[in-house]
Amino acid sequence: MEATDIGLLIAIIGLLILSAMFSLCEISYSAANKVRLKTLEQSGKKRATRMLKFLDNYDKVITTILIGNTIVTVASASLATLLAVSIFTEHDNLAASIASVILTIVLLVFCEITPKMLAKEKPESIGMAVYPFLWFFTIIFWPFSALFALWKKLIKKIFRIKANAAITDEELLTYVEEAEAEGGIDKHESNLIRSAIEFEDVDVADVMVPRVEVIAVEIGDTLEEIEQKFKDNAFSRMPVYNETIDNVIGILHERDFSHLTEDGKTLTEILQKNIWVPASMKISTVLRMFQKQKVHMAVVVDEHGGTSGIVTLEDILEELVGEIWDEHDEEEILTRRVNDDTFIVNGSENLDDLLETLGVDVADDEFDSNTVGGFVTELAEKIPLKGEKFNYKNLEITVINADVKRVLELKVKVLATTTDEE
Repeated sequence: MEATDIGLLIAIIGLLILSAMFSLCEISYSAANKVRLKTLEQSGKKRATRMLKFLDNYDKVITTILIGNTIVTVASASLATLLAVSIFTEHDNLAASIASVILTIVLLVFCEITPKMLAKEKPESIGMAVYPFLWFFTIIFWPFSALFALWKKLIKKIFRIKANAAITDEELLTYVEEAEAEGGIDKHESNLIRSAIEFEDVDVADVMVPRVEVIAVEIGDTLEEIEQKFKDNAFSRMPVYNETIDNVIGILHERDFSHLTEDGKTLTEILQKNIWVPASMKISTVLRMFQKQKVHMAVVVDEHGGTSGIVTLEDILEELVGEIWDEHDEEEILTRRVNDDTFIVNGSENLDDLLETLGVDVADDEFDSNTVGGFVTELAEKIPLKGEKFNYKNLEITVINADVKRVLELKVKVLATTTDEE
């Protein structure tokens, strides 16, 4: 091999190394996690700060990488052909084919697959390591990057492309699911984050205690009757109404009531201020109202001004952290499994929770009811009687207990679908 051939070989190897470096840059900067980089930045990593600045101008970075990779690939192919022709002087056509095959294999294995596979595993670490290399070529290729930036603006105007960098709630939920699947967070953390994301979309009607279940005090009740209600229900506060529950005049706190006779005040004088909220209000707004006005309970009103129910601070917090039980609470089981495909369900059970438990997809359906009992009433278009049966998708629903006003208990059987049988 002559000195010229050795020079060509060294040049080809150098170009292949550059190609591998550009591949490392491409994947490490496209797969880098900004949150991790910001964490590294806070710990004092200067290259993390520089890498974040590069990512803020990602179009310039990717243009530099593509230009560099294209140049070194074309140049290495040309030099490889010259080297092959110089070695196989008597077979020019065969030499070119041999050079193409060998170079393609080398490029795929050592300049594309291997570096990109490595960069995918640790994009932040490798991205910071190759930062000086990439910074150098962004300076070298600056005129080309500026030219392509103008070309990009022209394309956007021609095709009227509008950038949308906002992350939707659905995308956030997908990130959370991926983080849980990869072991980055556990199930409890995943549920907490998911609840926080969905918190802004929950209405008061979804969490309130309905009117029929509200335990309240009538202003004319005797002190003994009120004391008994506190003892029987273990509540720290109850609404007080005058004549009808639609006319709530305040909130009675057990602590204030216990000192009523000592302070020499009347029941009306110790009532705390009441606030009213519509059932359609978001619980995040109600939470801010509670914090601002320093209250723990609100009366929920319907469109006609009547009382629909009450909502407490605990009801709202449970949407974030799940059910909160204290030492006096008795856990209420609303859905009980009888066998593999049959469940006994309380009419107060949340409809979405039950359908999710049973694996029923309701993406195409909308219901006005939040409870299973209300859902069955919607299906029947009346208050169903004990023993009536209904079918919804692959569910067979039987009313096993009801009164004249609502459905109290049901039996739900999951029927086998065609897909399940197959």
